[in-house]
Amino acid sequence: MNLFWFIPTHGDGHYLGTKKGFRPLDFGYAQQVAQAVDKLGYKGALLPTGATCEDAWIVASSLISSTRNLKFLVAVRPGLMSPTLAARMAATFDRLSEGRLLINVVTGGNRVELAGDGLFVDHDTRYEITDEFLTVWRSLLQGKETTLAGKHIQVEAAKLNFAPNQKPYPPLYFGGSSAAAQKVAAEHVDVYLTWGEPVHQVREKIEQVRARAEANGRRIRFGIRLHVIVRDTEQAAWQAANDLIKYLDPNTIQAAQRRMKQMDSIGQQRMLELHGDSLQNLEISPNLWAGIGLVRGGAGTALVGSPEIVAKRMQEYADVGIETFVLSGYPHLEEAYRFAELVFPLLPIAQQKELIASGEFKPGTAIPFSHSARP
Repeated sequence: MNLFWFIPTHGDGHYLGTKKGFRPLDFGYAQQVAQAVDKLGYKGALLPTGATCEDAWIVASSLISSTRNLKFLVAVRPGLMSPTLAARMAATFDRLSEGRLLINVVTGGNRVELAGDGLFVDHDTRYEITDEFLTVWRSLLQGKETTLAGKHIQVEAAKLNFAPNQKPYPPLYFGGSSAAAQKVAAEHVDVYLTWGEPVHQVREKIEQVRARAEANGRRIRFGIRLHVIVRDTEQAAWQAANDLIKYLDPNTIQAAQRRMKQMDSIGQQRMLELHGDSLQNLEISPNLWAGIGLVRGGAGTALVGSPEIVAKRMQEYADVGIETFVLSGYPHLEEAYRFAELVFPLLPIAQQKELIASGEFKPGTAIPFSHSARP
């Protein structure tokens, strides 16, 4: 398993849907989270993108010198960015960070926000743009002079004068549940991400995308975006989950649901269907809790339980093909420590490869953990 964490560039807090216990973001806090995640041994960190977040590229760039091994999963936005500009940004970041950039391809599903950014096209057209964007972006990062007379993007004799550190280019991560999105994934991306749906639904999605990729002669890896609420006991974990939403009121939930229902994202619609706007029956499959999705767009589910239970549920996802887990918890600084200390020793994470090679670890035993360990 590859374990990633999350840097909350829209702020942090102890509770959802309230200002009580809210923790605003500043550079010092972003640096604290990034350095903790780096030292604890998470392989990477996702930085969100959108109108409610600080700019991911600027935040990630500011954290390069504060970290040693941590990789940054940063978004490019087809339709909002030129592919040639995005290629130059990626190459520069990858060189300055010595190969610590990962690219999150975000096509976007919030029509209101996209209109505010000047993009007025329908769902499937956005994925046509993404296809052309990635055609240009990948070609440039591989050092090719590129000309494309596409339906949406036109470039002539484009060149990238400075190559990235990683070859052929920083890996591409991408999520999208629609047929149009899966087509793009099959043709371009390295890691396909899904939000935290029940295991059987994740398996179906993996099978669909894998078949599409194989038809194109490609192999794709898979990842999942999940929140985690882990405590020493399962009872304590469920109490923590309930505490997270204890200040929610019906008006707050209804307003959030209205905003999310305006989106044309198929993935967001699937998230909404998991809880049906209700505070009842939020455990939608064993230890998978949909309470976060009552008010938070995007990833709306959390694994809840004791360390042993959460590790078991993660292994169930791994068994159907998930390799990368992009995790988060509230507040993100404290929960990064809690998860690493409680769950890392129970998981087959990338640390083991180095420890086995060094003779410090024998397969079948718990992985030795220290704050300085790095995968």
